Amino acid sequence: MAAAARFVSCPQCGRPVEWAAASRWRPFCSQRCKTTDLGAWATEAYRVPVIDAAESDESSAADPAGATRSGSEGKPD
Repeated sequence: MAAAARFVSCPQCGRPVEWAAASRWRPFCSQRCKTTDLGAWATEAYRVPVIDAAESDESSAADPAGATRSGSEGKPD
């Protein structure tokens, strides 16, 4: 029995793409979508959030046990 084809959505345009070795640009549907996505990363349109080391050290020093505080602290206004 042959396995059913698995499809994913192109991250750029949303078109369905078969997830197979024959799909040359997977997970993208085409070279155009792949290049557009690469360009977005190159121009920093996408960014991976980074926690500043100084902020990380301050928060761990203020609450070394990592306890959860009760009350309105940390809640959005």
